[in-house]
Amino acid sequence: MNKVKRRLVYILLIFAPLICIFCSLFLGRYPVSISMVMKILWFKLTGIGGDFPPIYKTVVWDVRMPRAILGALVGGCLAVSGASFQGLFRNPLVSSGILGVSSGAGFGAALAFLFFHNTFMVYVFSFGFGVLAVGLSYIIGRIYNTTPTIMLVLGGVIVSSVFSALISLAKYVADPYDQLPAIVFWLMGSLASARYKDIILGGLPMVIGILGLIAIRWQVNVLSMGEKEARSLGINTTVSKGIVIICATLAAAGAVSVSGIIGWVGLVIPHIGRMMVGNDNRILIPTAVSLGACFLIIVDNLGRVLTGAEIPLGILTALVGGPFFVYLLKRTKGGGW
Repeated sequence: MNKVKRRLVYILLIFAPLICIFCSLFLGRYPVSISMVMKILWFKLTGIGGDFPPIYKTVVWDVRMPRAILGALVGGCLAVSGASFQGLFRNPLVSSGILGVSSGAGFGAALAFLFFHNTFMVYVFSFGFGVLAVGLSYIIGRIYNTTPTIMLVLGGVIVSSVFSALISLAKYVADPYDQLPAIVFWLMGSLASARYKDIILGGLPMVIGILGLIAIRWQVNVLSMGEKEARSLGINTTVSKGIVIICATLAAAGAVSVSGIIGWVGLVIPHIGRMMVGNDNRILIPTAVSLGACFLIIVDNLGRVLTGAEIPLGILTALVGGPFFVYLLKRTKGGGW
């Protein structure tokens, strides 16, 4: 890809999520015209105007805007962590939850619902246990004082299985009229309660994770060649692998803590990115951020407008991602990696 095409791709990647965020402001069961959205945005930016009913400002600025921004952050984080793990583990079937971050965060959220009735504690517990799950996977992977890729994957499978069992235990002992519905709804994933404070709480680890992965994306190219080849090129594989895992974990754990468990984004979006820009992680990782943000915003809008009751994101991403992944396999004949 020459410099002109690369710059054009980067410009499109920057503006595509912004366009999706803008379009989501006038989509929903409560109709708001494009001209009204422009008036509200102009008023919030300049303080000029304000000749519109307060209900429109509440719907556009206080409900739909933080939801769209949070959806972009969550989608970008899940996609970029999935793309990084796929390159690190050299496996196209790896997703952002391969090291147990989703199951660990789910158990942390379940504990918060059992012992606290505070949204802030849900964020803290889900993020903390998501990071803990990845840490345990890494410890298991170093059972031979090294960190081979296969041992990391096996550690993630073990930790995910244990935390999934603990989630089932938490649902078993939960109050069926109060705590259990909250746990189940959180596990299905949703942005329905998104507010600006959620962006502040979850945005810091998500932004750090995304920026870290973008900064070291060239190292993912080297690591995807294999450990021996990477060491022969002067790369400290242990340090580089640890940095990739830490950044991807921060991004994924921050995303899961504010949105619940949303599957398929970290698996499908990197494949779409490879079809568009190829396997070079220097371009693929920024592409995954943009595509993931757009994808989750679009899916969230579908969940809001398809039926009278809102459909959880985890259900929609599975219904959309599963058939689309089959299409990708058929399109590439299994050779897209």
